[in-house]
Amino acid sequence: MARLQVSVLVIITILGILSSTSQCVRFDLQSGHTKCISEDIKSNSMTVGKYSIVNPHDGQPLPESHKLTVKVTSSYGNSYHYADHVELGQFAFTAAEEGDYMACFWAADHMPEVTLTVDFDWRTGVAAKDWTNVAKKGSIDVSFLIFRL
Repeated sequence: MARLQVSVLVIITILGILSSTSQCVRFDLQSGHTKCISEDIKSNSMTVGKYSIVNPHDGQPLPESHKLTVKVTSSYGNSYHYADHVELGQFAFTAAEEGDYMACFWAADHMPEVTLTVDFDWRTGVAAKDWTNVAKKGSIDVSFLIFRL
């Protein structure tokens, strides 16, 4: 019975980890403005990010005015990602130095002014790994323990 309780605890822990790794942010950005988001990253940590503009008109292509310039830099000014005039993108790198890394989004100036809605998902360290495979392996190991009882 004690092994079953341990198995249930392992499953609950894995589910807790899975639910806490998604850190997606949605924000509005007016044309001609910049918005920056920083993340404290440890040295030699893996980091991945994905961003995309939310289409204001479902089923139609994004308007030409809905483009971003994105730059990711370290606190020492080293550039890790740059994309100009894009609707979506992604980046991945291993941090060379510890400190605050900044992802800055800039929307070109338009008349009339437009507001872009941006989805941004930035994961670092353990959260950057593929937890679906970890969960499957953990479930198999727990099942194996239950069958051994």
